[in-house]
Amino acid sequence: MKVLLLQDVKGQGKKGELIKVSDGYAKNYLIPRKLAKEATDAVLNELKAKEESRQHKIAVERAEAQALADKIAAINIVIRQQAGAGGKFYGSVTAKEISEELKTKHGIDLDKRKIIVNEPIKTFGKYELTVKYYPDITGILNLIVTEKE
Repeated sequence: MKVLLLQDVKGQGKKGELIKVSDGYAKNYLIPRKLAKEATDAVLNELKAKEESRQHKIAVERAEAQALADKIAAINIVIRQQAGAGGKFYGSVTAKEISEELKTKHGIDLDKRKIIVNEPIKTFGKYELTVKYYPDITGILNLIVTEKE
């Protein structure tokens, strides 16, 4: 008998999987304990619809991430920082500051955890930072750090 698992079942599978088990195991153990339900045509159609919905959502998110990557690559983010003797900063430019600058000046809401700062930015100059928009979509963020007037 084919059943759709409603919860993880040790030794059988994970929630949402379609598995084949013996009739007795399904009718006497899985179904009464609400661990699974019989895989009827309606259940299979519902499962298929959920999978199509999930795939569509992933496609939409990927397209939005790519559009955001193209938009951010086209702009330069300028951060003004106060420095001490020798042009060294008192602190460093962080991903949080970069994210806030993007939001205030350009109206782009980007999570600070997506901006990858490999080493602390403690001097003036131009930097190219990597931004991870989606698991397989990365982009470049152009950062210019200048002195505060």
